[in-house]
Amino acid sequence: MGRGTMGGFGGGFGVGGGWAWTLLLLAGLFEVAFTTFLRFADGFRNLWPTLGFLASASLSFFFLERAARAIPIGLAYAVWVGIGAAGTILVGRLFFGEPLSPAQMVLVAVLIGAIIGLRLLTPA
Repeated sequence: MGRGTMGGFGGGFGVGGGWAWTLLLLAGLFEVAFTTFLRFADGFRNLWPTLGFLASASLSFFFLERAARAIPIGLAYAVWVGIGAAGTILVGRLFFGEPLSPAQMVLVAVLIGAIIGLRLLTPA
């Protein structure tokens, strides 16, 4: 299986172009899911959150690996981490009442802007 192919995933969709970025977005969203499940896993003593964590983490890494076939790994990793970090901060704030100062909100917005900028400046 060469770079730029999906192998057995998705009916042979190529990873090039927008597909790789879509997969990278999915990887980042599953990263947010696994950090959220981790909150409830309680040292992996709670079964369902632990299973949710394992499933989300597996899917996150799967989609990251697939996206990295078309996007340079350093760039893909930076975007994946950024989506996960910003998303986890926003989930914490919106659903769990975690504090976020105005300065922190600005910095999260800068992080999101950096992710968008990396996408816009990277050839498909």
